[in-house]
Amino acid sequence: MTSPKSSRTRRSGRKERHAQRAAPPKVNPCPPGQIGGQYKPLSEADMTAIFDTALRLLAELGMGETPDRLAHALVKAGATRSGNRIQMPETLVRSAMAAAPRQFPLHGRDPSRSIEVGGQHVHFGTGGAAVQTLDLHSGQYRASTLQDLRDFTRLQDRLTNISWFTRCCIATDIEDTFELDVNTAYTLLRNTTKPVATAFTVAEHVRPIVDMLDIAAGGPGAFSQRPFLKTHISPVISPMRYAEDAVDVTFACLEHNIPVSCITAAQAGATAPATLAGFLAQSLAETLASLVMVQTIKPGHPMVFSNWPLVIDLRTGAFSGGGGEIAVLNAASAQLSNWLGLPSGVAASMTDAKAVDAQYGVEKAMTSLAAALAGGNLIYESSGMMASLLGVSFEAFVLDDEMHAHTYRALRGVEVTPENLGFDAICEAILGEGHFLGGTHTLSAMERDYFYPRIADRDTPKAWEDKGAPDARSVARSKAQAILDEHHPDYLTADQDREIRARLPIL
Repeated sequence: MTSPKSSRTRRSGRKERHAQRAAPPKVNPCPPGQIGGQYKPLSEADMTAIFDTALRLLAELGMGETPDRLAHALVKAGATRSGNRIQMPETLVRSAMAAAPRQFPLHGRDPSRSIEVGGQHVHFGTGGAAVQTLDLHSGQYRASTLQDLRDFTRLQDRLTNISWFTRCCIATDIEDTFELDVNTAYTLLRNTTKPVATAFTVAEHVRPIVDMLDIAAGGPGAFSQRPFLKTHISPVISPMRYAEDAVDVTFACLEHNIPVSCITAAQAGATAPATLAGFLAQSLAETLASLVMVQTIKPGHPMVFSNWPLVIDLRTGAFSGGGGEIAVLNAASAQLSNWLGLPSGVAASMTDAKAVDAQYGVEKAMTSLAAALAGGNLIYESSGMMASLLGVSFEAFVLDDEMHAHTYRALRGVEVTPENLGFDAICEAILGEGHFLGGTHTLSAMERDYFYPRIADRDTPKAWEDKGAPDARSVARSKAQAILDEHHPDYLTADQDREIRARLPIL
């Protein structure tokens, strides 16, 4: 029989724990930037074999369709020309690797939101160019608009575990490509102070957009001194050839000191070998070709080594963003990049699910956790994306933000210290009340060691039914709507906005 004293102690402990949970957390138990690298799908011998094959591909096969301006620079740096292909000797590749920064900052316009890229630190962020949005009210997919981009930008501005924001959708209601690029960048400037990223359709769009960034940064040349926007470029088209327009954009971005994320996005069985090892060898060679290009044009320029292995369903030819293959491939890519000492960018959480359902949860959790455990420095596409990257969802942004917290907590691991081992606390509990509820040791660990989800439900079935039996999507929808109703940032001054609008076609 429970003694009155024991019963009072339990009630007291519960009361103290509930009071502590009601108060704002004193410490974040799972902040972004946790250490990865625990999962190693490749052995040392595997990585050496893949790297050696990549070097051989670049030296013997080389890159095709190299634009003249780049070909001239590469040959001058030590490459050779054979017919219409440019071969890169191992010495040139290793020279580029040595010149590339191992770590560098991604600045936020708010300095407190800047992050460091490289080393073993893991950050989740966004990517994608979804042409459809899962409507928050109808629950149906429709064409993405500029207003959607504005809403996604200000939504993620309030989500802690998204470390940087790349435009996640394309404003399909803007036909002119210059207006599209300008208004995309403007939307990022106005609605968040996190590090941001975008893409430029052609090189001629870079300078006027940099002028706009200068206005936001404080004057001519200010942006280049502390760039808070990076660009996504795909200068290599698989298999093993350069893309002229993207190479031109690279030259323009480097001229203005814009950090670059050079993305290789081969597809296994289509534009790269179906075998995972062969895929990794070709994809690594192609991403190294981007690195050689950047470091030849401008030695020391910051580049995210964005080797994104992608998969198709070989039965249908359709892109597949979720599954065991893409999980292990992106984890292996992160491991290879980190082994080479290059800041790694990989892709994860690209579920093929169209709805927020069991498939959604399995594919997102499996692929993002694998990429994080392998030590991907920047994990792209990890927030909001659905429908094999064709769609993006407001509810998914909220759900994925909570998923990232769980992942960061898993990466943080177990801190073994004399205090945490708790010898004295164990003795006091056993010789005293016989439990740990309400004890000082428990209360001190409550916030520090545990993450308490806001979306996931931990109620009893009866309590859950009494609340109306809400599912995760409906809870996330309510939170997303609450943020959009309340959070209307404007991170441009009236003078800055007026000057930008006088110069550029802001819609």
